[in-house]
Amino acid sequence: MAVNSINRGVKISPRKVAVVADLVRGRTVADALTILDHTPRRSAKAVAETVKSARANAEHNHGYKPDSLFISEISVTAGPRFKRYRPAARGRALRFARKTSHIHVAVDGEKRAAKKPAAAKPKIETEEDS
Repeated sequence: MAVNSINRGVKISPRKVAVVADLVRGRTVADALTILDHTPRRSAKAVAETVKSARANAEHNHGYKPDSLFISEISVTAGPRFKRYRPAARGRALRFARKTSHIHVAVDGEKRAAKKPAAAKPKIETEEDS
């Protein structure tokens, strides 16, 4: 079962984020974070943040082994657009849209072995109990 993390409303165009997401698709989480640390694009920071969140969710909430995690799915979709105006010639104003994106990362791996419950301590009898 894959563990998800979603980063919504990242203020970077989906096309620019998708280029970086393609670099790490299908890789282990450790390799992906190394690649993203050395990628000189602004969107690499947002993708790395989402991958780290998915790793933390898998380790702490679902009990996966940190060394066995890999990116099973990564996708980038368009988020809401901010409508803005830019000055143009002859006193006009032209509309343009600032694009945002949603980054969805799913990681999968090996589960940790479930811990056995602690053995119940034997009850010590006192003089009052007798």
